[in-house]
Amino acid sequence: MRLNDLHPSAGSKKAKRRVGRGPGSGWGKTATRGQKGQKSRTGGGVRPGFEGGQMPLQIRIPKFGFRSRIALVTSEVRTSELAKVDGDIITLESLKAANIIRKDMKRARIMLSGDVQGSVKIEGADIKVTKDIKVTKGAQAAIEAAGGSVAS
Repeated sequence: MRLNDLHPSAGSKKAKRRVGRGPGSGWGKTATRGQKGQKSRTGGGVRPGFEGGQMPLQIRIPKFGFRSRIALVTSEVRTSELAKVDGDIITLESLKAANIIRKDMKRARIMLSGDVQGSVKIEGADIKVTKDIKVTKGAQAAIEAAGGSVAS
């Protein structure tokens, strides 16, 4: 059997209706479009969502939600994942090298989840002033309790 031998079984595919092929076809003349009007013309019809001048549904319903553009380039890091980083100094580049965050991330937020193994030093981080690494209060307390430090 070859690719050119493959075909659907008989009766499984219905033939497409070909309109406008003369009176003998049963779908000639107006070709199922009716007589006159916007929908009978070539290219005629209304855009999706148009309700004949009535206020459309997508405008009537209330709007909600917001997608932060900063959140698209910010990654969350658990305190238990800090053990995967080689060395004791954690930077954005070391998190990317350890495959904890994606390569296109520009920021990281370290959150308290799990235990901190060993003492780690986080550079470029501060709870108030941030550059690329942010540390939550609980995560900072856990890191300092394990003998590490969070420096700006």
